[in-house]
Amino acid sequence: MRRSAALLRAFLREQTDPAHTYGLLARDAADQVERHHPLSGATVVDVGGGAGHFTEEFRRRGARAFLFEPDPAELHADDRRPHGAVLADGYLLPLADGAADVCFSSNVLEHVADPQTFLSEMVRVTRPGGLIYVAFTNWYSPWGGHETAPWHYLGAARARARYRRRTGREAKHTLGENLFAVHVGPTLRQVRARPDVRIVSARSRYWPFLPGAITRVPLLREIATWNLLLILRRCP
Repeated sequence: MRRSAALLRAFLREQTDPAHTYGLLARDAADQVERHHPLSGATVVDVGGGAGHFTEEFRRRGARAFLFEPDPAELHADDRRPHGAVLADGYLLPLADGAADVCFSSNVLEHVADPQTFLSEMVRVTRPGGLIYVAFTNWYSPWGGHETAPWHYLGAARARARYRRRTGREAKHTLGENLFAVHVGPTLRQVRARPDVRIVSARSRYWPFLPGAITRVPLLREIATWNLLLILRRCP
């Protein structure tokens, strides 16, 4: 409960204090990775890591971490671009097969038009026995519409219009352009059907209790999961 409350408070400060929010989220994510794979000495690929908060946290823990980000604006946000960051598309990473011990992606999958191809590329660059960490905000989550939430439940266009009226500016995210409706059930079925990975954990990323049970209940999981965390092991 303390962890979930701290993350919620941080998210409420995201617009005014992004360094605090993403610094806390990076430490939390690194803790989750280390439960399944040591970071010290590991090669970690951070796909779509924005300004590099996650990459920097992995490096602090002894990993050889590399950031691949497709959006120049995100890469240079807050003048935080970490050394060695690469402008690259997650659909076609400039890496050899099996180059990474850990392939990491936080809150990116809902921003790509073809999640299956994106996941396949993450699997490709992960060595056999390596770890794949994928977390995303599902569309029917209370935060599914991002800055327009929770009004996206009434329709994406209506939610954007309300945001424009309330703030006097356009929302950053547009459904079908840079935000896509990704769902828990179909994603779990697609991953389970893959012969090249096995699921280590499928759980709500932030839910304070029984986080794995929520994802096993159809319909309820689409709302209550809030943010789906998949930890996968690359099969030999």
